[in-house]
Amino acid sequence: MDFFLLTIIKAAIIAFIFLTTLAYLQLLERKLIAHIQQRPGPYRVGPNGLLQPLADVIKLITKEDVLPPHVNAVYYVIAPFLAVFLALIPIALIPFGPEVEIFGVKTLMQLTDLSIGVVLILAISSIGVYGIVLGGWASNNKYSLLGSMRSAAQMVSYELALGIAVATPLLLANSLSLQEITQAQSGFYFGFLPRWHVFQMPWPQAISFVVFVIAAFAETNRLPFDMPEAENELIGGFHTEYSSMKFAGFFMAEYAAIVTICSLGTVLFLGGYNPLFPVEFGSNLVPLILFLGGAALLFFHGVQAQRWRDRITFPLFGVVFLIIAGVFSIPAFWPYLIPVFWFVLKAGVLIFLFIWVRGTLPRFRYDQLMGFAWKVLFPVALINLIITSGLVAVVS
Repeated sequence: MDFFLLTIIKAAIIAFIFLTTLAYLQLLERKLIAHIQQRPGPYRVGPNGLLQPLADVIKLITKEDVLPPHVNAVYYVIAPFLAVFLALIPIALIPFGPEVEIFGVKTLMQLTDLSIGVVLILAISSIGVYGIVLGGWASNNKYSLLGSMRSAAQMVSYELALGIAVATPLLLANSLSLQEITQAQSGFYFGFLPRWHVFQMPWPQAISFVVFVIAAFAETNRLPFDMPEAENELIGGFHTEYSSMKFAGFFMAEYAAIVTICSLGTVLFLGGYNPLFPVEFGSNLVPLILFLGGAALLFFHGVQAQRWRDRITFPLFGVVFLIIAGVFSIPAFWPYLIPVFWFVLKAGVLIFLFIWVRGTLPRFRYDQLMGFAWKVLFPVALINLIITSGLVAVVS
């Protein structure tokens, strides 16, 4: 009974945090791209624009839900919900921390750990394209159909390189369980170099990691690989005919896919919840130092702020950072919070990379995109897999 109750609580916590992250990820993206392009970004709704996601949700819910007369109504309605459903499932398999004891019950800091977790995530992500293809076809619009066909071809092409890139760290870990893959990356070489798969012998997977990241951009339809919804060619691509919450479904599915693929990359290549350096060097104190530094910075900017509301909001957020730092200063909480901190930090860096690339790089031509997948990315991934498998076989 305790196990099922704890599972329900974990599911509720993961769902709440994940959906909140999706809401504020788009705000973070708009803010960061605005800074890259030297403009303010959203700041009118709430303090420093923090209520903008709530305003967007209210707008999408209350906006008229138009059903075009020429669409295939059944599949048109199913498509965005199918895309969201398939994008939300994989987060249940991601390990945010090791096994811990809560109220006398031992439980993993993930919803479930399957012996074929990596295969299941790849399988779900591969059929995620059905939502996009179905939406483009059911819209009965030439631009939407072209966008969905582009998405299908693009995902099939880059999934091949992605799958091969994923296979190489699996050879080093000798497991398909995400929890076991993370545990296989614990420890350090020479007492300071983490045994993450990007550094792990006999063949470090830096090349495989680069291939994985590039393919992940294409899998999530992000710039410079956003050909399925290229607005200068296809208006909006596969979601041209969608509005209101149906459009929001495709929007949410894209950001859910970004969080999932970055979390998977963190587990496979960056050690998951394992720290960057040993505890002896103070890895448990990193979050305390970061939040204290953030609080000091907020107080400083609050004093220097030109707008009256910034002189209020910055110190308030500084107090919040001080409270979080106080929580991280309690050693009893370290087994629960420190692994989650390191996981979120690594995944956050990858998400920042996605946003940074979107704000800086131009879109590829479609022939360049497909040629790069088959002529460059696939051969590199395959050669790396052959070298890794050979060296693993020799060493073992």
